[in-house]
Amino acid sequence: MIANKTYNNVIDTLKSLGDNHLQISTTTTGDIYSIDLNETLFPLFHINPVNVSTAPSELIYNFQLFIMDAVTQKEDWTEANLQSADNLSNEQEVLSECLQICVDIISMMRHSKWQAAGELAIDNASYFAEGEYNLEPFSERFDNLLTGWVFSIGITVENNFNACVIPMQDNPIGK
Repeated sequence: MIANKTYNNVIDTLKSLGDNHLQISTTTTGDIYSIDLNETLFPLFHINPVNVSTAPSELIYNFQLFIMDAVTQKEDWTEANLQSADNLSNEQEVLSECLQICVDIISMMRHSKWQAAGELAIDNASYFAEGEYNLEPFSERFDNLLTGWVFSIGITVENNFNACVIPMQDNPIGK
């Protein structure tokens, strides 16, 4: 029997990925414009639900994933920032670090031993993320100096669409 994964399962798995990644300080979900950017610790991993598609025996949960960090200006730098003194900010370093986090997320969702606790049974539904991804950089997209990457990902889970377990009265619906 297939253990169908719900929206909550998928969101909780993505949040857990963000919470356990050592370079991510904050993980949020929902509308991107509802984030309190003044109180958020960066780097930020934000999960924006887009839609859910169906296939004969699958659900595909589609998300936009954002990885972003605050950019510092040269006048705010310490000795550790001076390796990029030719630039006016550390935007290049932030883009590079955020891109690597995106690659980590894709890798974890494609083939990770951390997706499920214990042994994976053959009938235990897992999360699948296949295909190619376009990662789009952004800068100053929000009110403060943030830079990062956004990409779309489809998380596929098995679903048996079992009509026998629907909470419904036992009455015919056809007229």
